[in-house]
Amino acid sequence: MSTHTDHPAQWGPPPTSPPAPYTPEARPEAPAPESGEPAQPFVRRLWRGRPEDPRWVRPAFLGLLTATLLLYLYNLSASGYANSFYSAAVQAGSKSWKAFFFGSLDAGNAITVDKPPASLWPMELSVRIFGLNSWAILAPEVLMGVATVAVVYAGVRRRFSPAAGLIAGAVLALTPVAALMFRFNNPDAMLALLMAVACYMVVRAVEDGRTKWLVWAGAAIGFAFLAKTLQAILILPPLAIVYAVCAPVSVKKRFGQLAVATGALVVSGGWWVTVVELWPASSRPYIGGSQDNSFLSLTFGYNGFGRLSGDETGSVGGGGGGGGSTGQWGATGWDRMFNSEIGGQISWLLPSALILLVAGLVATRKFKRTSATRAAFLVWGGSLLITMVVFSYMAGIFHQYYTVALAPYLAAVIGMGADQLWKQRAELWASITLAASVVAAAVWGYVLLNRTSDYLPWLKFLVLIGGLAAALGLVFAGRISRQLALGAAAVGLVAALAGPTAYTLSTLQTGHTGSIVTAGPAGASMMGGFGGGGGMRGGMGGGGGFGQNQQGQNGQSQQGQNGQSQQNGNGSTQNGQQGFPGGTGGNGNSTGGTGGFGGGMPGQNGNGSTQNQQGNGTTRNGNGFPGGGQMGDGGMGGGGGVGGLLNGATVSSQAKKLLEKDSSKYTWVAAAIGAQNAASYQLSTGDPVMAIGGFNGTDPSPTLAQFKKYVADGRIHYFISSGTGGGMGGSSTGTSSQITSWVEKNFKKVTVGSSTFYDLTQKASSS
Repeated sequence: MSTHTDHPAQWGPPPTSPPAPYTPEARPEAPAPESGEPAQPFVRRLWRGRPEDPRWVRPAFLGLLTATLLLYLYNLSASGYANSFYSAAVQAGSKSWKAFFFGSLDAGNAITVDKPPASLWPMELSVRIFGLNSWAILAPEVLMGVATVAVVYAGVRRRFSPAAGLIAGAVLALTPVAALMFRFNNPDAMLALLMAVACYMVVRAVEDGRTKWLVWAGAAIGFAFLAKTLQAILILPPLAIVYAVCAPVSVKKRFGQLAVATGALVVSGGWWVTVVELWPASSRPYIGGSQDNSFLSLTFGYNGFGRLSGDETGSVGGGGGGGGSTGQWGATGWDRMFNSEIGGQISWLLPSALILLVAGLVATRKFKRTSATRAAFLVWGGSLLITMVVFSYMAGIFHQYYTVALAPYLAAVIGMGADQLWKQRAELWASITLAASVVAAAVWGYVLLNRTSDYLPWLKFLVLIGGLAAALGLVFAGRISRQLALGAAAVGLVAALAGPTAYTLSTLQTGHTGSIVTAGPAGASMMGGFGGGGGMRGGMGGGGGFGQNQQGQNGQSQQGQNGQSQQNGNGSTQNGQQGFPGGTGGNGNSTGGTGGFGGGMPGQNGNGSTQNQQGNGTTRNGNGFPGGGQMGDGGMGGGGGVGGLLNGATVSSQAKKLLEKDSSKYTWVAAAIGAQNAASYQLSTGDPVMAIGGFNGTDPSPTLAQFKKYVADGRIHYFISSGTGGGMGGSSTGTSSQITSWVEKNFKKVTVGSSTFYDLTQKASSS
């Protein structure tokens, strides 16, 4: 039996002969202090770390966390309110505990966001303490990002070397989509953190077979369900299978422990669902995103299996059955994570991770069943694979930023695989495989950098040359001296991280607003949008048609300079579909290529024309939907005071003054079609604004009868006109359209600047 244990080896010189196969046992813990020996002061223990570690380890780890924190805090306020949809809910939750609990969009509790509320709670508590501002909303997301880096480091460090943990943490921190979403207020930051915690806990459970770690893993997944519903259980199969096979306890005890962990998951995620389902519907807000006011139908439909099949009733582009047409949310297939829509967000080291995962499993193939080292590869690698496969083939709503869920798993596999092969580099297959992973990172980095050829054009050559040189060094130089081997490894690591680091720094330079955001420089992620190849970058514009933005062609601004989007309108939208009902034009001149929405989104004119593209509103990263205006620094875009489906509206000082007058007399100072439009006015005034129809404008809430009663009771002051006569995504006979038609026929129109309101306390002169 080999004398090697599962305790991580340091990155030292290779052994003179191939090492015997590892037969890992339980990792030795730090020795307990002798009886009567005083405990080390907390600060000293914090700085020193494990007694058996070299002195540089803990300072390096704390330095990694500090650097990540400072990096993610840089230029944070440039994003303003980021996604105003969630920021409005945060504002509401900071005013009303009922809105806090349910995740309401407004303090009047008319309707909720289309997700559970857990991801909102840290932001809402922050705003209650520090007031409503960009930092109070986004700083908790940054802290979750730093915590995720720490968890990934700790998870890798337990079974591998300190260097492996540091590499994994750095890879995560410098992944472009991670730098984007850990500075943004969507639910994905909390989801990524809790999924990383679950993986860490399962690996710990495999180490010693103690039930408590498995219970904590179940609790983490359950709470993640309250952040983003069924996406939280994607990794449940590999985690459960790994523990059932590898845990160092009897089969009977393993399945008993899994049952207890399942119970913890159900309790952690189910308590809130139970309360909501049992709460009388008449005294709680409507469940946004559902068509029947049920959180369960939202969970298993719009936010659940509908995401896989594309059958998402109430989604943009229509009701059930039509939501999953080919190309609506980009091309599906095995290469989805690598294509021009997604690749620059997450895939920089994905080829290398797949190589290292296979190599790690090969290297540990002779380890005993209970090996925690092999279990770590299976847990993190299995989570990576299952999430990647689901993302690659899901036909429903899919956005590039979803891929942040892959980042912790990918980073862990990179750190573990590199460390395992380094320890066995005296074996020819290991050194060649390690070199191959570096080559894969360099070549793929070159390809991704070449997709944005105007951005740092010299970098791709350095990445390629550096990676190839490092690969040769890993194969040959390591057999000459330790110093050359370490030098080759350092060059390889720099080459692998140079591309994602450049994209990450570009991401930090600009603010990101709206519902669909992407990382990297202009042109880094060309999304095949609704109905064909289209472009979505950074923050989205307000009214107007959807078209394709092509890497600065036709006069398009690059890298977001001054927010100018000077599009010449000479690339007319071809093969345009009707788009959102309510738009008046199907022949918009939005700069584009094939496909796209021909019909205009609700907004100024609504005819798809490119207007007001030069103002001071920043087009994040120089792209966005052509339309009436772009997103401003405060997170509000759109032309004519009216927002679109994906962005809020520009609220003028005159409109704000109008709504604030006598605001204390009303439950809602105004009502608007769609959540983004309502959110803009709510964030501007600080008063509740009812979002008719929820996010898409398609939810049947409130009904026309309910709305009439609210008006009769004097609870709503103004109706904000979308200028379209209909909802954003619903039919002409839907609730939103019915309410709009009734208001326009019966109440006095008030025009303030370019914005149109209807005073619901004054009848129209003709009625």
